[in-house]
Amino acid sequence: MTGRARVHARGRRRDTPPSEPAQPEAARGHPMPPVPRTDPPLSFADLVRRGTAAQQPRQIQPRLQSLTGVRHVAEAGPPAGAEATSQPSEELKPASESQESLLRKKRDVGRDYRDFVVNTRQNLVHVRESTKGTQGSPVMLFSNHVRLKSCSQRHLYKYNVIYTPDIEDGRKREALLSELEKLLGNRCIYDGNSLLLPHSLGETKKEVVSKLKNEPVKITFELSRELQTTSPDCLRYYNILFRKMLEKMDLNQIGRNYYNKNKKTEFNEYRLEIWPGYVTSILPYETGLTLCADVSHKLLRMETAYDLISHTREKARGEDAKEKILRKLVGSSVLTKYNNRTYRVDDIIWEMSPSSTFTKSDGSEISFVDYYKERYGTVVTTLNQPLLITKGKWKKSRQDTPHQPIMLVPELCHLTGLTDDMRKDYRMMRDLSTHTRMDPDRRQHKLLTFMDALRKNNTVQKELRDWNLELEEGFLSFSGRTLQDVRIHQGRRMVRFDNHKADWSKNTREAPLLRAMSLDHWLIVYTKGNYETALTLQQNLQRVTPKMGITVRNAKLLEAADTVQSYIRTLEKHASQKTQMVLCLLPTDNKEIYDGIKRYLCINYPIPSQCVLKRTLDRPKTPVTIATKIALQMNCKLGGALWKVDIGLQNAMFIGIDCFHDIERRRKSVAGFVASIDPDLTRWFSQCIIQESGQELVKGLTTCLYTALKLWSEQNSSPPRSIIVYRDGVGDGQLQALIDQEVKQMESYLENSYRGQKVRLTFIVVKKRINTRFFIEKDGGRLNNPSPGTVIDLKVTRTEWYDFFIVSQSVREGTGTVTPTHYNVIHDTLYLSPDAVQGLTYRLCHMYYNFSGIIRVPAPCHYAHKLAYLVGQSLHQQPHESLSKSLFYL
Repeated sequence: MTGRARVHARGRRRDTPPSEPAQPEAARGHPMPPVPRTDPPLSFADLVRRGTAAQQPRQIQPRLQSLTGVRHVAEAGPPAGAEATSQPSEELKPASESQESLLRKKRDVGRDYRDFVVNTRQNLVHVRESTKGTQGSPVMLFSNHVRLKSCSQRHLYKYNVIYTPDIEDGRKREALLSELEKLLGNRCIYDGNSLLLPHSLGETKKEVVSKLKNEPVKITFELSRELQTTSPDCLRYYNILFRKMLEKMDLNQIGRNYYNKNKKTEFNEYRLEIWPGYVTSILPYETGLTLCADVSHKLLRMETAYDLISHTREKARGEDAKEKILRKLVGSSVLTKYNNRTYRVDDIIWEMSPSSTFTKSDGSEISFVDYYKERYGTVVTTLNQPLLITKGKWKKSRQDTPHQPIMLVPELCHLTGLTDDMRKDYRMMRDLSTHTRMDPDRRQHKLLTFMDALRKNNTVQKELRDWNLELEEGFLSFSGRTLQDVRIHQGRRMVRFDNHKADWSKNTREAPLLRAMSLDHWLIVYTKGNYETALTLQQNLQRVTPKMGITVRNAKLLEAADTVQSYIRTLEKHASQKTQMVLCLLPTDNKEIYDGIKRYLCINYPIPSQCVLKRTLDRPKTPVTIATKIALQMNCKLGGALWKVDIGLQNAMFIGIDCFHDIERRRKSVAGFVASIDPDLTRWFSQCIIQESGQELVKGLTTCLYTALKLWSEQNSSPPRSIIVYRDGVGDGQLQALIDQEVKQMESYLENSYRGQKVRLTFIVVKKRINTRFFIEKDGGRLNNPSPGTVIDLKVTRTEWYDFFIVSQSVREGTGTVTPTHYNVIHDTLYLSPDAVQGLTYRLCHMYYNFSGIIRVPAPCHYAHKLAYLVGQSLHQQPHESLSKSLFYL
């Protein structure tokens, strides 16, 4: 969990006019903090070879010595599943009270973080009585939640467990507890730090002494609290209990979910297999505790990492084989079937092999070959293969925690997921989708089968009875509301469209745009043999744009070789200050070329740019549709506007914030900040903040807010009356830190800058990655997806929050189940009613200019995501300031 760093914005001078936002410290003559270097970091294998620690947070402190020409590696990282080297304690000495408190504090950090549910609603006076809206047409909904009820009022007992000396290895802590069955009984749930028991130990503090490898260990049980069986504090224990029950149903845990490998579907033609499974969670809602269950699939390739290395070596020539293997493997996920765990490949160490040795926890040395044979009964047949390196699990909240690297044998690592080439195979993707994409009726049938299996499993039912728990019959159902259709204004007319399809793309090209920009000076850069394609594209653009009100003059057509250097040389020679747009026609989706073009045109020579793949233009029967989409995108990047909606809130600025974390390469994280600078939400300001890897909360919001308010005041002659922030990418456990840091930054800055006139602030957390699903029943009893605009604000919402769900986008019938978006209002001095904030949020889902339809999140939220993604994936540094008022990142 990110610390609660409090950032206070400095106030404006007394002589600063109230309509002008106060400058943050960096903007008042003080030097701005330097932009972090974005040079590509050394590979992890290089760091291992050097025997040095990485300089960035999240990098591992490798314990390997120089490996050149050495078979045995002193203190090498163990293979997956091996125990870490232990440090036997000296003769047990009674710990002082201060020592015990330090140990307890260390363990309590994680426990308090997980137990604490931030009650953001208690500070929102206007919704203390109710967070329910009334507008819209009622609709009956079904969910994938089952109520988990308690059959008894008996208390449960939570004990903190303290080990002296401290033991870091969770498996060893659990093993010590398993030896205390006489004291604890056979019904207990341990989470690694604390223990839940259905009975009291009789004392508030109980001490016992056990032994670990003949070394004494004192275990102290301290009564933390007595709990009701339905208390939210029991949640994580129930989730642990439920995971154990799934294991007893012969489901295999991979990551956080459980899969049934016995019911896998094999696609021998594509060398793929799909394991069906489930994702489950127990959470507290208004109706009490519920079990949320959803269908999940794990896709595995019938290919090991060693197969990929061998095939790549055979096809490659010369010394580039290793480089090609690294590009294919680094960043990918692999599954080791001997322990059903997934790992991310961070590097390859070519100097080691399965014959290399490492030091076990007892100090003895063993080779990787012998270790896997002894521990798992697995035989490694190829000895001349390198080893893969993984740094361990990547977590946002633990970017500063060092981990010892883990070595993996490629032969035992099964590849997961799809490659880019596989995704381009239309027939394969179609065949896979028939198994993974489920419509509501099929999904509900799978879930009913799963729940029936739970109820018929005697072991599962005994576990539930032991804890006085029972799963109710059937899934939760309740009433939702469907909001009225939103009116789209394009030019002087209103666009009419089928709300159920949530798409008005066919109507866009038939009328003038809200603000059309002429294209007089522009370049089309193509590669050898693609002149006709480039010319046809220009003609199609000139064909579709007149009805939109756009004038497109002939471009300067330029040929370049398919290399970054050739594209840049061509642009250096022909681009000028008059150039409005550069369109690059790319023969392939080579990321290196795309990134090079975008870096040059976004940083070195800032010009709005559009990259188009040749194969996109080669699709039959769609040239007009493709040309229309390209024309709309270019119009937006030039500062034009496509349409607008009646927001219903006067003089309000809307802000979107999202962070991009490069999990594959673990580079710096990028926070995207996007703000509307006109009342109609047709002009946007954007800025990026580059942060440490894995850092989610943003510290530099004051500078972004200052510039956005300055631009607003220049365009509208007065500051906005209110600011509504949509914040994506924040987990439930980070809400308090978000309030303490980001909300406090913005609130303090507004108070100091506009003392004479109140600028109200509303802060809404957006969450897309959820497992909750909603269905409606059609004629004949079949389930279907809810219509766009369906709002849910009861039963599966939290009593501590001002939250709601909206189903905003549409899914074609029979192609899948729609996923709702969750919204949580954590700060609101604008005092928006439930109907107001729900309607406002839904209308903003219509304002994303890169799609003529309704999207899943409000437009500012998705703009921030697109900005952060472009900078994090391609640019790796701040875009040029001159592009900050255009949607160059679409």
